[in-house]
Amino acid sequence: MEGTLFPNRPSIPLTKPTQAKPRLKFNRTTLPLPPQPQFPPSFPFDSLLQHLLHLSPPPPNTTHKHKPIKSVQTNNTHFTSLPVPLDYQEPQQQQNANRKKPSSVSVRKLENYKELVVQSADSSVDFLPISCKFMFNSIVELPIYSLNEFFDSVKLQLLGVDSISLLKDLDLSGNRDKALSLFEWAVLNSHSKKLDNQVIELMVRILGRESQHSIASKLFDVIPVEDYSLDVRAYTTILQAFSRTGKYERAITLFEHMNEKGLSPTLVTYNVVLDVYGRMGRSWDKILSLLDEMRSKGLEFDEFTCSTVISACGREGLLEGAKKFLAGLKSQGYEPGTVTYNSLLQVFGKAGIYSEALSVLKEMEENNCLPDSVTYNELVAAYAYGKGGKEDKALNLYNQMKELGCVPNVCTYNAILGMLGKKSRSEEMMEILCDMKVNGCAPNRITWNTMLAMCGNRGMHKYVNRVFREMRSCGFEPDRDTFNTLISAYGRCGSGIDAAKMSLMGMERAFQELQKNGYKPDLVLFNSMISIFARNKMYDRAHEMLQLILESGLQPDLVTYNSLMDMHARAGECWKAEEILKGLQISGGKPDLVSYNTVIKGFCRQGFMQEAMRTLSEMTTRGIRPCIVTYNTFVAGYAGQGLFEEVKDVIDYMIQHNCKPNELTYKTAVDGYCKAKKYKEAMDFVSNIREMDDSFDELSLQRLAFHIRENVES
Repeated sequence: MEGTLFPNRPSIPLTKPTQAKPRLKFNRTTLPLPPQPQFPPSFPFDSLLQHLLHLSPPPPNTTHKHKPIKSVQTNNTHFTSLPVPLDYQEPQQQQNANRKKPSSVSVRKLENYKELVVQSADSSVDFLPISCKFMFNSIVELPIYSLNEFFDSVKLQLLGVDSISLLKDLDLSGNRDKALSLFEWAVLNSHSKKLDNQVIELMVRILGRESQHSIASKLFDVIPVEDYSLDVRAYTTILQAFSRTGKYERAITLFEHMNEKGLSPTLVTYNVVLDVYGRMGRSWDKILSLLDEMRSKGLEFDEFTCSTVISACGREGLLEGAKKFLAGLKSQGYEPGTVTYNSLLQVFGKAGIYSEALSVLKEMEENNCLPDSVTYNELVAAYAYGKGGKEDKALNLYNQMKELGCVPNVCTYNAILGMLGKKSRSEEMMEILCDMKVNGCAPNRITWNTMLAMCGNRGMHKYVNRVFREMRSCGFEPDRDTFNTLISAYGRCGSGIDAAKMSLMGMERAFQELQKNGYKPDLVLFNSMISIFARNKMYDRAHEMLQLILESGLQPDLVTYNSLMDMHARAGECWKAEEILKGLQISGGKPDLVSYNTVIKGFCRQGFMQEAMRTLSEMTTRGIRPCIVTYNTFVAGYAGQGLFEEVKDVIDYMIQHNCKPNELTYKTAVDGYCKAKKYKEAMDFVSNIREMDDSFDELSLQRLAFHIRENVES
């Protein structure tokens, strides 16, 4: 491994150095952190799962996949992936149960179309010529998957009809997907001939109105849209499609083409381009230039202009810039609305600056700008996903939004459920799921992924497969996040030999399924796998994951190195663990508390207490303060060697520095006494705990004394 990670690092001997060193002891140079919170031992998962299943709508006949439109026989295959929902409902399906297959519609029958045209129930087609009416009725009656075959069979007749009127009427009658299918066929059969500008503009309007950005983006990647003379509205819609699908450079190129053609962008156009630059990142200068251009043309900023610029500030980390931008507008008489305030609130919420987020809410109330569901959803999510332990504040905001009549959406529910799940607050989760049911809010894929993540607790391995099966039965196929969550859950929930074996098998299967489904594992997933294999002493598999990281072109990060240190520490290779720590420092990395705790653990387990103290000294010199895990590791190391005076020194040091020893600290010391069969000394130690630590409770003392008696009797 030395050659893989740190090729320039000389090998470190795997034995303890013989060079004499001064003996190190604890001193008062560090400030400890508070102990970790305790969590409830039980979790009624069955009830939660039943609630979730009752919330889920009946599964459709098919899963949420899309069936590609069958393409005509042509060399151009650009449109084979355009999606049409499998659950698409054909108009007049019941009345036409025995309709003929497309092959039965022949040119010979078309010649007698006057006899075949039926009166349409839609009066909007009355103005169409008879040939158009026939085409309209045939397209409406045929299933969408057979339309290409039908179009091929009536190709000459299609070229002679008023395509704009036909497309428009298909759209007006609710057959947007069939209009798209006809347009696609026309593009593929145009043989490099330009389509009518009005046809292009019509389809752009249809797709824009239906927010079909992905389809529009694919279409206009194939159609040379720059060759057409479209209006500003059409260009703006295409710009938005490129923006929403991440084709930012394509959008910028099209915007520049508009300017070259002499078209005057509207306020909406500028807002879309501002959004493009905001999503691209590192484009603040471009945004400022665009704002100046808008001012020079006399365009007044609206809510969307302001919210877009503020969101861009948030992505760039320019929090003060967002405040100054809004303050500048307000000084010019601009009155922010809910959309603008929500954007500013989101910026501070995501940054974890809760005081600023609440000040935005206060300003809204002072300016009689009523908060809406989005306002509270952003606030709740900020507290729920934050790292400040703001669970109760998030719940208070959640209850406040309901009292004001703002309906939570599925994102709000997911944030609250995930937050409560991490704290095992099951009763409150039940209440949230009941609220979802009352409000008619069906769970989505993220809800199910959240439930899967909760299965990562020990002893809950039996639920992993069950939740996964139920998720799929409700119509949700796994995505990358599902597989990542599944692998992590399997890796964490094993309890006992059989459960651990089953969980590891499930984790490996999930990893294989992720790759089989075409997903490329990311560094987070690889790190999770290394950590899981290390904890289960599967060191060869952990090294395989490391090799896969390098082969995938990824660079190991701090989490990777910490997992590797942990692997060697568990294997008794404490010097290799320290070698990785030193190599990380040499390469410019910054080890964290976990890094040092892991190396200290490795030395303590091997009885190298002076090396552990040396590592602790280095850690504090670098400004990293030890935590209760650090101290408990030293207690375990000294107790394992029967060095009970040193154990007391560690405990005294903890108390002096306001890091209260927990029950595990004292139990570890007691176990050391019992292992050495010094039961009387163990009882004396327990009797003197209150003298050292007057905050230690009586019930815990009784448990420790009972633990000693159990060891005496065994």
